[in-house]
Amino acid sequence: MTQTQDWWVYRGTGTPHDGIRRLPGAPPWRAFRQAGAVPAELPEPPDAPDDDAVQRHLGRAGQGAAYQAGEREIHLVNLALHLRRPLLLTGKPGTGKSTLAYAVAHELQLGPVLRWAVTSRSTLKDGLYEYDAVGRLYDAGLRNAGLRGDLGGPAPEPPDIGKYMWLGPLGTALLPWNRPRVLLIDEIDKSDMDFPNDLLNVFEEGEFVIPELARLGRKPQKVMTADRRRVEVSGGEVACAEFPFVVLTSNEEREFPMAFLRRCIRLEIGTPDPARLAGIVAAHLGEPDTADGARAELIAEFLTRQREMGALANDQLLNALLMAERGLWDGEKGRALLRDHLLRPLDRG
Repeated sequence: MTQTQDWWVYRGTGTPHDGIRRLPGAPPWRAFRQAGAVPAELPEPPDAPDDDAVQRHLGRAGQGAAYQAGEREIHLVNLALHLRRPLLLTGKPGTGKSTLAYAVAHELQLGPVLRWAVTSRSTLKDGLYEYDAVGRLYDAGLRNAGLRGDLGGPAPEPPDIGKYMWLGPLGTALLPWNRPRVLLIDEIDKSDMDFPNDLLNVFEEGEFVIPELARLGRKPQKVMTADRRRVEVSGGEVACAEFPFVVLTSNEEREFPMAFLRRCIRLEIGTPDPARLAGIVAAHLGEPDTADGARAELIAEFLTRQREMGALANDQLLNALLMAERGLWDGEKGRALLRDHLLRPLDRG
């Protein structure tokens, strides 16, 4: 059992607690606002919904987080929290990289994870905000037609711009919450070559400006967040009170610029050992109904095939175990079906 250390905020237990309240202040080079510049009462993150997405990442209610964090993972998560730096997770597909973000949010009660799934077409602006200028112009045209008629009067004011603007996952994470939000930037290695460097300025400054709102002066505008809340933005400025807990995942398909790596805490997620893998399985599927050793046998076979044959993901094991416990492990035909289809290496055609 991992021994809890005093400096840990995240303990890896899967049991929610208020340890985030004891997180020491940011280092001087990572403090984004001077004392008094941030409102005294900041909004709380919304409660994490008890929905299918949460259940998929955290296991059934009462079992805690599905992610079984080892001491090294706990150390590096806490380094990222203390230093207010992004956590870059690398590893093969299916090793539970993205699940770590959900486990931290669950245990530290930081609200729903803000997830940004990166593609080859993703840009920094996609993560910051979107503005439906066409929709605003269309609505303004309908309003003009309805209010002016044939009277030839002055055109009415266009609709409020905030109605047509919403913050992306990164933009929402950078709002001044009273607890840091968790932002998952998933599969960053799919992005174009300039994308990691584009993130650097926002990560260093902890803020950004929305030009469409800045042109309107200091008048507050209500905009929608990525998790469907209405918030006020003044002068087009979005600035965090505390740097969010940012998790970036990579499937090791590319290298990143040194300037980007220098600003991240780096953690490679490897293959779990049998005891940890059994814990992951128990969190998802519960303890086995019988003591016949079928689960341990299949976990051992999964690890052997992973070591000798190629890439296998943890969710492949979960699928195979589910069907094994429904009877397919009882006969040779069923076992062959599991081996050939559910435990087929991902890097084989």
